[in-house]
Amino acid sequence: MPGTPRFLTLADVAEMLSTSSAQVYALVRRGDLPAIKIGGRGQWRVESEQLEAYIQRMYAETRDYVDRHPFTEAESAAEGAEVDSEV
Repeated sequence: MPGTPRFLTLADVAEMLSTSSAQVYALVRRGDLPAIKIGGRGQWRVESEQLEAYIQRMYAETRDYVDRHPFTEAESAAEGAEVDSEV
């Protein structure tokens, strides 16, 4: 990621993934997203390379999921109803 600092705060990662800091913290604590604790107060930092590797793993897992669970017409109708209710 050009121009990205080597280490990111959990808030930075949350913003990049369009999710909450609490969700990122959960990913870190579960070990899904490698991170380090620094300083006396134990602030979490995620290396930008680790974030990119996590994103690539999620793409691979999603491709595998989609391959194993083909999209059906019933899902298409249900998805359309969900989109309509969000607007």
